[in-house]
Amino acid sequence: MSDMRLIVAGAGGRMGRTLLRALHETEGATVVGALEAPDSELLGEDSGVLAGLAPNGIPLSADLWTLSKDADGILDFTVPAATIANVAIAAERGLVHVIGTTGLSASDNAVIKSVTSRAIVVQSGNMSLGVNLLAALVKQVAKSLDDDFDIEILEMHHRAKIDAPSGTAYLLGQAAAEGRGIALEGKSVRSRDGYTGARNRGDIGFATLRGGTVTGEHTVIFSGPYERIELTHRAEDRMIFARGAIKAACWARGRKPGHYSMADVLGIGG
Repeated sequence: MSDMRLIVAGAGGRMGRTLLRALHETEGATVVGALEAPDSELLGEDSGVLAGLAPNGIPLSADLWTLSKDADGILDFTVPAATIANVAIAAERGLVHVIGTTGLSASDNAVIKSVTSRAIVVQSGNMSLGVNLLAALVKQVAKSLDDDFDIEILEMHHRAKIDAPSGTAYLLGQAAAEGRGIALEGKSVRSRDGYTGARNRGDIGFATLRGGTVTGEHTVIFSGPYERIELTHRAEDRMIFARGAIKAACWARGRKPGHYSMADVLGIGG
């Protein structure tokens, strides 16, 4: 089979440049387009040079329709508005759309799911193998323990991250809720301040830390009577997300239209 031809969205950003480097190192996948925002000062710059590689002759462009003419998929770790703008074009062109964007609203996710009757979308709050294995463990532990064990999710990221809680924290919260057989929306506690009263039984709490250059740290705490279980993942390099996204794109090639997750890619769904 020929190489998977991929567009990197947000190619001028930190994650975009990491994706470009990962594609350079990956057999069976190649970059054919580099997408950036229409107002970016980097438009026209060589994407290889921006990623710290040799020039590749692929300049940053804001025209996804043109870029996608000869592509098989798009790797999209951008911001909600950009991802939603990309959804319709990716579906129209028949691209595999790998979405790692976080901070999406319920209406944003509804837009994404609206195209999956005719398009292939792989979406996850985190593309790494370790985090998705952690989510599977969290679901199992939550299923095994009753709500005498309180669930709290602690996450920390670099100072420049703009959404909270992180998509990964939300992914882990969803896993815990599924294990408990409840809807996360009705039990999620995102902040505590002032005189809050006692903790409600069955709540799933989130705590957010921001600072420095932390790539990502997540701990799920099951705190019961006189004992505590903590499950932790620490990301040391964005390359783990990039490699997972490329794996997802290659896995999705030729699949039936639908909405898939990294659990599907890794065969750990259910």
